Amino acid sequence: MIVLFGATGFTGGLTARALARGGDPVVLAARDGARVAALARELGAEHAVADAGRPETLRALVGPGDVLVSTVGPFARLGRAALDAAIAQGAHYLDSTGEAAFIRDVFARGRGARGVLLTAFGFDYVPGNLAGALALREAGGGAVRLDVGYFVSDPSVSGGTRASGAGILLDDAHAWRDGRLVTEPPMARTRPFDVRARPRRALSLGGTEAIALPRLAPGLRHVRTYLGAPAGLRTASAVLRLPGLRTALRPAARRLVRGSSGGPDAARRAATRSDVVAEARDAGGTLLARVHLAGPSPYDLTAELLAWGAGRAAAGALRGRGALGPAEATELSELQAACERAGLVRQG
Repeated sequence: MIVLFGATGFTGGLTARALARGGDPVVLAARDGARVAALARELGAEHAVADAGRPETLRALVGPGDVLVSTVGPFARLGRAALDAAIAQGAHYLDSTGEAAFIRDVFARGRGARGVLLTAFGFDYVPGNLAGALALREAGGGAVRLDVGYFVSDPSVSGGTRASGAGILLDDAHAWRDGRLVTEPPMARTRPFDVRARPRRALSLGGTEAIALPRLAPGLRHVRTYLGAPAGLRTASAVLRLPGLRTALRPAARRLVRGSSGGPDAARRAATRSDVVAEARDAGGTLLARVHLAGPSPYDLTAELLAWGAGRAAAGALRGRGALGPAEATELSELQAACERAGLVRQG
């Protein structure tokens, strides 16, 4: 059984529809009983009332081998209840977070889990894991450094993304540096990537690539994930590096920034495109392999990937257990085929 927690939110609604198209039986769960019942009637699904503030309501929905998908954010504030429920009940778990601190928490908590935990299983950060794994395979074992860049053209964001973005800016990021995972300020590094024949500058942040991909390529010494950013965000990141400022702003941001409040409609999402680039280099900095993936709106891609991953988990088709990266839990060819069906296709 698949349970989707947060079904009435923006990303949750897109994911509910993707699950319905896939035909897997699903229970739609949210705290607003009337809204989730209406959505369930529309999609021909079951429904339940669950609330992150009442963890027992989530534990009651899943058992061993079930699948719990969470789109309830910001995850630093609201995500722990679903993760705890999945671990306690021996269920598989997927979420849509992009928040570095929560990602680290899932990997830390996953060591004793009986099910598979797939955090950040959407645009954040499945494409970079796929592009990175492909680049590492093509580099032939000589890569010691991997850089992954995410870029979105003509973006429009949901209320949930804005709320999670506050956490991304104010909490520590991470990277794989000198053969170990280290925390660092968000957007501490900047570098250009060539995307569609023009340079685009990007800022560092903490994705799953820095945790999962070194486990596939033990020779890797450095892995960083970057996000393409406009000049205004680059300026903000510099200001936030002032001593003590991020710490001082966290309490206010968590009080004032709202969560789900709708998002871009279908026409607006259709105008948005995404690009992900992975570059593998040797110890001397020579480029060994480059992979460029291009796809649809991050929201549509996230919904399709969550639905696919949940279906594979429900079918018992994932490898291993505990917290894993996308290319660890599935065959690389299978992951690539799923991304292609979702519209994410290799360029060049």
